[in-house]
Amino acid sequence: LKTLVKTNVPATIIYIPHGGGPRPLLHDPAHRLLTEFLQSLPRDIDRPAAILVISAHWEERQPTLISGARPPLFYDYYGFPEESYRIRYPAPGHPQLAADIKELLHGSGIAAELDAQRGFDHGMFVPLKLMYPEADIPCVQLSLLANLDAAAHIALGEALGALRHRDLLIVGSGMSFHNIRSFYMPGLADREDNENFNQWLIDTCTQQHLSHGERRQRLLHWMDAPSAPVCHPRPEHLLPLHVCFGIAGGTSAPAEVIFNRPVMDKTVAGFLWREPA
Repeated sequence: LKTLVKTNVPATIIYIPHGGGPRPLLHDPAHRLLTEFLQSLPRDIDRPAAILVISAHWEERQPTLISGARPPLFYDYYGFPEESYRIRYPAPGHPQLAADIKELLHGSGIAAELDAQRGFDHGMFVPLKLMYPEADIPCVQLSLLANLDAAAHIALGEALGALRHRDLLIVGSGMSFHNIRSFYMPGLADREDNENFNQWLIDTCTQQHLSHGERRQRLLHWMDAPSAPVCHPRPEHLLPLHVCFGIAGGTSAPAEVIFNRPVMDKTVAGFLWREPA
């Protein structure tokens, strides 16, 4: 990629929970642990030249990249206090990086699009406002695919494998548990459902004895995991992890757990992939 000055600098690849709407920014007690984690995370990773976010809150027929120079915010939530619609996060876009990523996808036979009008959604601006409140790092956002197919999202990540050698922070922004009704009606997904799937996901991403191919097969068939349909009635909040896994590739070390705490009384996990030393 011609965009970034630094080459052969390992990217930081993370999958993080972004919480419920703007709540992490509204001092919600049920999000306190997540808010503290996101605020502290930059101390544990290198500051990047740019950030690529794969958000659970954007689906398109083809992978699409926000390519505006100054993207607005897209308040894609409703029913929250007025202050939540006055949140600002004026991070610059990075049109050239977006164009380069589009070409990288085209080189792998994946048609992609640029969108210079769309704004950053809350899957991007909520966690990044906590991580980098100065909003001074250029950002690009990448959509999910509307087919919500696990294999297609791993392949999307694999097509972007060259990015792991660039000075980027790559953020898969979702939730490892996302049954919205159960957040308000706990009987719909009990603690055992939550813990069973959470442990399966941690084992899949981190266990040393699994080969890359075995991890890939498990993520391809994630619906066979314990309590998977209960924890994810719809998979869009899990699939950013599949993209991150694909980008990290088979040469990366197993993921590390960087978050495994309750959010709104459901345990959710976050992961980091490192290039081997």
